[in-house]
Amino acid sequence: MGIFTRFRDIVSSNINAMLDKAEDPEKLIRLMIREMEDTLVEIKTACAGVMAGSKKTARQLEGLQAKAVYWEEKAQLAVKMDRDDLAREALIEKRKFTRRTETLASEMSEQDLLIEQYQNDIRQLEEKLKSARDKQRLLVQRHIHAQHKIQTQKEIQRVDSTESLMKFDELENRIERMEAEADLVNYGKTASLEEEMERLSVDEEIENELRALKKPEAAVPSSENKNDSTEKWWFKGSGFWVQGFKG
Repeated sequence: MGIFTRFRDIVSSNINAMLDKAEDPEKLIRLMIREMEDTLVEIKTACAGVMAGSKKTARQLEGLQAKAVYWEEKAQLAVKMDRDDLAREALIEKRKFTRRTETLASEMSEQDLLIEQYQNDIRQLEEKLKSARDKQRLLVQRHIHAQHKIQTQKEIQRVDSTESLMKFDELENRIERMEAEADLVNYGKTASLEEEMERLSVDEEIENELRALKKPEAAVPSSENKNDSTEKWWFKGSGFWVQGFKG
């Protein structure tokens, strides 16, 4: 199992733990990115170490291969010199270096496979990290929008609550009482004005009657028609004087 696979298990475990605790989504996103960044550094460091070891193994392998070639040449020389005993000793040394070469070559092959796996994990993690960073802002904005929506719904519920409606009803009743008081004040002013106008009308009637009383009470004959058999005269009517004729 590669480091990246183990990383996914660790991240999944942490995410599940945070979700169980109802952690802040923004905090969760930041944690995921931070863990991915830390893991990427860890993988690159491990990969660099394996690559360094592989280079060292390659140098050792070259040295062993050179030793094997050296002893093979010595064996060939011994054969030419009819020194089979020395040739056998040279071949024995060659075999020792050849076996060590095979062992190092196997180790180097494993190191190359591990390096390839590390590099594959690094590519995957870098892609995941880039995608996470690209989505981070969008997810944060969605989280902020969700918080605002929740707050708005809470405000709506608060306004729609019975207590709020009772407060609105109480406020409406207070306004209605104030309006009624204003109407009463205006009504009192209107009544006073009507009374004043009625008083002026009564005063005018009194003055008219007073002027009527000051006029002559008896009928007054007309001087222009003394010879007429019909005599003009005045009499007081209801609040005014009327001219009449006496035949």
